[in-house]
Amino acid sequence: MAVLHPRRVAWEGARVFVAAAGTETYWWLSEAIGHYLGVMYELQLAETRLRLHADGRKATPLLESGAWRARLDELLDEHPGYASILTQLVEETAARLRTART
Repeated sequence: MAVLHPRRVAWEGARVFVAAAGTETYWWLSEAIGHYLGVMYELQLAETRLRLHADGRKATPLLESGAWRARLDELLDEHPGYASILTQLVEETAARLRTART
């Protein structure tokens, strides 16, 4: 059984979620996040997408990743059992992003 380090899970989640926010994978991820993590996280992903694509005030992926890492750290601190769910979301999202690029 693999040991899931919460900080690593949060960082990978942040990196992959922000990468997906600007692609067609966003639509799948948004629904999955809403289902597994809750509507507030789904809304925060929508806000990330808007900030990354807003004219005149484009946020950087690095800033958005930092915000998501903090958000996911907090989630895992409050609910350590979510680490496996979050890991599965990250792996599936990353696979979808790879498929979309090929």
